[in-house]
Amino acid sequence: MTLKAKHSAAPLNIFTTMSSLAKETQAYNLSQGLPDYPVAPELGTLLQEAVAKGYNQYAPMPGLMELRQSIATYFNRIYQSDYCTEHNITIIPGATYGIFTAFAALLEKGDEVIYLEPAFDCYVPAIEINGGIPVCVRLDEKKNFEVDWQRIQDAITSKTKAILINTPHNPTGRVWQQEDWDQLAGIIGQKDIYVVADEVYNTILFDGHRHIPGYLQEDLQEKIISVYSFGKMHHITGWKIGFCIAGAAITAAFRSVHQYLSFSVNTPAQYALAAYINLPKADNEASLFLQEKRDLLLNGLAGSKFRSRFTTQGSYFQLFDYSTLSPLPDVKFAQWLTINHKVATIPLSAFYKTQPHIPQIRLSFAKNDAVLNAAVKILSDL
Repeated sequence: MTLKAKHSAAPLNIFTTMSSLAKETQAYNLSQGLPDYPVAPELGTLLQEAVAKGYNQYAPMPGLMELRQSIATYFNRIYQSDYCTEHNITIIPGATYGIFTAFAALLEKGDEVIYLEPAFDCYVPAIEINGGIPVCVRLDEKKNFEVDWQRIQDAITSKTKAILINTPHNPTGRVWQQEDWDQLAGIIGQKDIYVVADEVYNTILFDGHRHIPGYLQEDLQEKIISVYSFGKMHHITGWKIGFCIAGAAITAAFRSVHQYLSFSVNTPAQYALAAYINLPKADNEASLFLQEKRDLLLNGLAGSKFRSRFTTQGSYFQLFDYSTLSPLPDVKFAQWLTINHKVATIPLSAFYKTQPHIPQIRLSFAKNDAVLNAAVKILSDL
């Protein structure tokens, strides 16, 4: 017997491939968004406290009430709103799960979903496994990956069920402005089209940029689900925990699927995060911390053959053009760089369905300064 593939993506994704190659060659791993610095010690203490206090059994399906209330208070404060309550927040085992479950709740077989390339590699499988048809709209690389709104308008058909957006954007680092949301709302109008908003880097913003949540767009509030990640907020990617925010109808549909998938999420982690959110700390703590690392990378490569065409506005990542250094396609270049010079990166083509022939690689700066400095020295000497 043979099992038919449920999606058209690669059997093994590029992040696993490049991280494995980095380990095999003992290269500095700037490929995956995998922080290698310690997490806040309070989180570890609170996790131990949760276990000691008996938070070891299933949490309620929507998530611990304490955590949902803490998120609501925090988000309402930083985004100057009263929209969030414990009723429209659902705790999930990671943002990838949230995106998948959103499509499981929203899609019927044959529905089309518009997504923007370059795109994180979980998007197309999540659409296809849930019976949807991915419809690609490319961001304009000649204009630093701006959204071409006419292309989105032209891609909408009678079968369009949803549009998937990502801000701050991985891999480009572009952050949506209010006019972007207004354009999207204007295009959707009265159409029965939902929006799945991947907003996992919402707390990692640079140079004064601010995140504008999708769920606060009045014209979209009954049509949108925003997905967030504690892994990115607090540099705890291995905890695999996040949350979704949506209106009543979408929340009910989401939870009706969620209860039959994971049902609940790691209870000690929920306890720890509920308490940690309430501890006094700067709201822009992650942004300041990671902007220093971004600038270390950019300044270190400023005189090198690696050129940044667009300075990332948010996320863990910065794209670099290597065309003055090598004519190799980006996958072969990334492999060559890892094997021969011990710096692992991600080729930009990994974020495309069809090879775009753009000579750029993505570097993660969510690393210890010692790792960044060593990698910068190698790259700047090429």
